[in-house]
Amino acid sequence: MKRFCIFAIALAALTTAAYSQDAVNYPSRPIRMIVPFAPGGGLDISTRLIGQKLTEKWGQNVVVDSRPGAATIIGTEIASRASPDGYTVLMITTTFAINPGLYTKLPYDPGRDFTPVTQLNSQPNVVVVPPSFAGNSVKDLIALAKAKPGELTFASPGAGSAPHLAAEMFQRAAGISMIHVPYKGIPPAVTDVIGGRVTMLFTTTISAAPHIKAGKLRAVAITSAKRQSGMPDIPTIGETLPGYRAGAFQGMVVPAGVPQAIVNKLSAEVARIVRLPDVAERFQLDGAEPVGSTPKEFAAFLKAEMQKWSKVVKDAGVKPEQ
Repeated sequence: MKRFCIFAIALAALTTAAYSQDAVNYPSRPIRMIVPFAPGGGLDISTRLIGQKLTEKWGQNVVVDSRPGAATIIGTEIASRASPDGYTVLMITTTFAINPGLYTKLPYDPGRDFTPVTQLNSQPNVVVVPPSFAGNSVKDLIALAKAKPGELTFASPGAGSAPHLAAEMFQRAAGISMIHVPYKGIPPAVTDVIGGRVTMLFTTTISAAPHIKAGKLRAVAITSAKRQSGMPDIPTIGETLPGYRAGAFQGMVVPAGVPQAIVNKLSAEVARIVRLPDVAERFQLDGAEPVGSTPKEFAAFLKAEMQKWSKVVKDAGVKPEQ
């Protein structure tokens, strides 16, 4: 027994040393960053920005692998089955926290199959309309919706997505009824709102900011508790409907089993990047606030988000797309 214990201790020490050495050498080859959305959306923009900074720091290429579909389930499942070596990471948004409460069965377990790395930022959703739209405020939107019940339409990047649930919360708070028009991602939804084929869109500030600045979309309100420093002129929905708040986030996770030393190294570097003046300024200009949390902090945050959105899904009676 004594010899066995000595052997076990020695083996554990060797394993720990190997993991530590892996972290020292990490990364020694390209890193794949899976984005479970179509190219061009807010998460894709943030991922490419982070990836460029990682390449500059570590000298290894970062490959952005877009795997859209099924409300991010396709890309997330692919990531869950990847080798737990730190060379495949999954970029996530609020959808990662919503899906467990929306779907009765998923091909992965978000708590068991992934290890949180860091939260990139927090961001509100923004309500945008075509420049030609008659309404200029939340009060105008509510008045129009009540005057034409069931006629106004709102787009979202998919049933059960964070923007969709933010819109459902808005309808319930305002006592109105609009028609939900789900799309397969944000870019096609933006295109149809710009073209006037849909009344409005609830989407992330990062996705909408370029179109707002170009004058192709007009921002009516944001869904955060307070106005954003990068968009101070855009009022919150809560200014009209007290208590309303529906934020979103972007983050990074890796497959479960990645050595903690590598998780910590990746987390520390990405957290440093999101706090760089140029990156933080880019986020803020697009209406997002940089975070850069530790793995432990992000794990607690994700747990709370899953509980919150599960309740919203249940209260609103939202069903996933078939």
